[in-house]
Parts: sequence; C-alpha cells; structure tokens
Amino acid sequence: MAGLDTSGSNPDVSLLFDINGLTEHSPSWCDQAVRFLGEYGLPVLAVLLVLWCWWGVRRRGTLDAAASSVAAVVWAPLAAALAVGVNIPIRGFVERPRPFVDHKGLEVLEPGKTDFSFVSDHSTLTMAIGVSLFLAHRKLGLVGIGLAVVEGFCRVLMGVHYPTDVVGGFALGTAVALLLSPLFTALFTPVLRAVGRGRAGRLVWAGGGTDGTEDERGAAGEREPREADGAVRPARAGGDRDLAA
Repeated sequence: MAGLDTSGSNPDVSLLFDINGLTEHSPSWCDQAVRFLGEYGLPVLAVLLVLWCWWGVRRRGTLDAAASSVAAVVWAPLAAALAVGVNIPIRGFVERPRPFVDHKGLEVLEPGKTDFSFVSDHSTLTMAIGVSLFLAHRKLGLVGIGLAVVEGFCRVLMGVHYPTDVVGGFALGTAVALLLSPLFTALFTPVLRAVGRGRAGRLVWAGGGTDGTEDERGAAGEREPREADGAVRPARAGGDRDLAA
C-alpha cells in the first residue's frame, strides 16, 4: 500500500527538491564525496565511534562503573541491528517507492535502488548508534547523533529518500535505543562485571586483568614491604626521623 503522499504539493516533496537541487551547482567531486559518505562513510564512522567510546569508558574509576558503561556501548550496534530489523516489516507495510520513481528531475547520486523508501535504514542505524552512545558517554553520543543528522541530510541530497523517510528513521532508531536499553544494561552488566574480574578483564575495565578483583588490588597496595629473602621488614619508629636528632 502506498501509505504516504508523494504528490508535488506535499511539503515533503518540495523540501526533497530543495535539498536535492543543491547538487545542480556542486562540482562532480563533491557529489561523489556525498555519495560515498552517505552510502558507506558515515555508517563506518559511527562504528568507529563505538570502538572509540568503548576504549574510553573502560577507564572509568571502578569495575562497576566501567561494566555498566561498556554494556551501554555494546548495546549501540545491537540496537542499530534490531532497529533495522524492525524496519523490514514497516517498509513492506508502507510500500513507499523511492522518490526518483515518482518524481522526475531529481539528481540521483546512487542509482539502482529498487527497494522501498520508508523508513531510511541508514538514518535508523546511525541514530540508534548515536542515541545508545549518548547513554554511555555524553560527548561522544552527541557526536554520534550529529553524524546521524548529516547522514540523513546526505540521503535526501542523494535523491534516494524523502525527508520524512529520514525523520522516520531517526524516530525508529531513537525508540529502539531508549526503550530497550535499560533491560539490556540490567541483564548484561553482571556478565561484564564477571568478565572484568577474569583474564579478559581489560576488555571491560582498564584496571582489570589477571591481578584479581578490585578489592584485592587495593589490599595489595597496603602490604608491608619485604626484604629480598621474603621476610617482612618492620617499619621504623618515627618514620624517616633523623637518627642524630
């Protein structure tokens, strides 16, 4: 069913032509850059941002804080995959053709698209990652959301999506990321906490590893110094007091 208006009087279509019309005055190299970024580059940058965020949140002060933050980071690609999966029946239900099918005169930078238009997978994926990262790291999350907005603009500029396809993708990605994040974090944080205490602990917490738990490492720092033969060296009374005094 064609559930969305595609007539020329629709503001959605007018905005499509306004944005896509920017390609009329841009050099060919710029069009190719937009095509690469919109199709491949920005999604790859979003994935790299996930790795960067994981590397950063591992350095949280305690194992508990690191485990919950890493769980939020792990949720980012899972939320993106789930949101794209949810979009499959939505596309089949709405059956909205690509804009270049119903509207002549568009400059299509990525020809050959034959699937339906609503909602945009690229916008859904990048926004789901950005919102999920925001739950783990505010600054990097805002960068991810910014990448998603640029991705959505590129998809319209390329002539392969209506603006409402992009907005729908943003809404879907945000909904999946926010609604299911608490459940996933609650279930997965204990698993990561256990990993953080094991041999692969540095994957979860930069202070982890094979040296034992957080409490054990703290206690180890308070042990009395020993001589070379292993005997405990008693602390001197008065510390470093001058013996000649």
